Amino acid sequence: MTTPAFSRRTVLGAGLGAGAAMLMTRAAWAAATELDLAYVNARVWTGVKGAPRSDAIGLVGNRIASLGSAAVRAGTGRKTRTIDLGGAFLMPGFIDNHTHFLRGSATLSQPSLRDAATPKEFTRRIAEAAKALPAGEWLLGGAWDEQLWGGELPKREWIDAVTPNTPVAVARLDLHMYLCNALALKLAGITRDTPDPPGGVIVRDAKGEPTGIVKDGAKDLIERAIPALTDAQIDRTLDEGAAYALSKGVTQAHVTELDWITHKALRRRHYSSPLPMRFYSFVPLKDWEKMAAEVRADGRGDDWVRWGAMKGLMDGSLGSRTALFREPYSDDPATHGIALDTPEKMEEWISGADAAGLHCTTHAIGDLANSELLDIYARVAKAHGVRDRRFRIEHAQHLSPADIRRFAAQNVLASVQPYHAIDDGRWAVKRIGEKRLRGTYAFRSLIDSGAHVSFGSDFPVAPIDPLTGVAAAVLRETIDGANPRGWLPEERVTMEQALHAYTAANAYAGFQEDRLGTLEPGKIADFAVLDRDLLAEDPEKTTSTKVLRTVVDGKQRFGAED
Repeated sequence: MTTPAFSRRTVLGAGLGAGAAMLMTRAAWAAATELDLAYVNARVWTGVKGAPRSDAIGLVGNRIASLGSAAVRAGTGRKTRTIDLGGAFLMPGFIDNHTHFLRGSATLSQPSLRDAATPKEFTRRIAEAAKALPAGEWLLGGAWDEQLWGGELPKREWIDAVTPNTPVAVARLDLHMYLCNALALKLAGITRDTPDPPGGVIVRDAKGEPTGIVKDGAKDLIERAIPALTDAQIDRTLDEGAAYALSKGVTQAHVTELDWITHKALRRRHYSSPLPMRFYSFVPLKDWEKMAAEVRADGRGDDWVRWGAMKGLMDGSLGSRTALFREPYSDDPATHGIALDTPEKMEEWISGADAAGLHCTTHAIGDLANSELLDIYARVAKAHGVRDRRFRIEHAQHLSPADIRRFAAQNVLASVQPYHAIDDGRWAVKRIGEKRLRGTYAFRSLIDSGAHVSFGSDFPVAPIDPLTGVAAAVLRETIDGANPRGWLPEERVTMEQALHAYTAANAYAGFQEDRLGTLEPGKIADFAVLDRDLLAEDPEKTTSTKVLRTVVDGKQRFGAED
């Protein structure tokens, strides 16, 4: 089915019809004579730097019309619905800068191996999940972590006996490796004679037989054998994911995918049964010409579903030893990682996408991958001239000190995911040694350098719950409890910096700072209401904070009805 182009009414209306909402000035909103909704008795953090805290917020349609109890009282009339928040904390809605939203949503109903702490428990959970599936249906999900049982990668022999009729492809928690059973390998046509594909590794035993582990580019061989989801399955999964994200105060997700499945589904859903939160869709960088044609034909969407953004990959992950470093891995000197595509190919794609006016972001983990990407961005920007392109680096995980300064100098945005720091912090030193930890998850250094830094989750690699990410950035306490004073504590950020990175900074990262990310008259009313004032209480309590309400486009999408 061909998706119709967005009309001007759709793009500009966003809730009040006929485009009036987008075209009214902030002064006009502030002068509105009667509010539709008034939230009072609140602790309001607007997110506006240097602005005082407030205690009430008033809405007209999907827009913020007034702030502060005096202004809200002045705009309250007979039709105004007033909601007393009882002193709750009201803040801009969380925006997640990096999700694999469809895959993450699917994991909500798939077996989880995240806390399977022994090979025996790993096998038990796979066996239990396989029994619940019809014969022949693929068992997916996973999020296993080999560090929990000492670092040995799982093998297909662990699960073959308990899954004779169920093909299995369960992902490591970083999504850069699958463990597959014998049946899955057979269906994918992977044998001892199958060569490693470009940018990928088929792990083999001493006899040359596949162990069941496939890394990065080799995952494509498995994914081609997995039956595609139906539209009905995709819709059900997206509905479940959106409901879950809203329950965590997330009002928008950037979907940084390497396929077109979620993008097509989001566009289709936008015209049939719109989802209750916002999405910014990224598709594979190599397909930039296809996206450029879509933008020419249909524009870039609206504030509910937007596109025109591209996602590339420079390297793999630290956990899989496929992140690209200058020096070899400390615990495997035979490798220093892999480039998933050549720098020449990446530059060709980024240059083409940028020339077409598309928004480029690229995954880079290792110090060499980040350095080469910054070089590519610099050359492309110089070749094409000055414009507001907002190049992004996803993860920006392990940086040389000199490269930290380049983000601000080149106006490259660091799109980082704080939970990875408290997860990888348990074992990162084994991979790269003490010396290379300087510049690792360098959130504070990047912020202090003047760079634009935004936060997200990498869902389902990490929980989509932004409060876990906020706590990770502020406290940097590793999830094993071994670093109560913080892992690399000099890189901790303040609570306000963390909240800014999850709100206004992400609006900027998606070209929406003029209408989202802060609470100001005239801006769209996306906000979350929490039971604890994050700026006034002990940061150690952050993860036990509850989301009471989530409002998107002026309407409550999560929370109890009054």
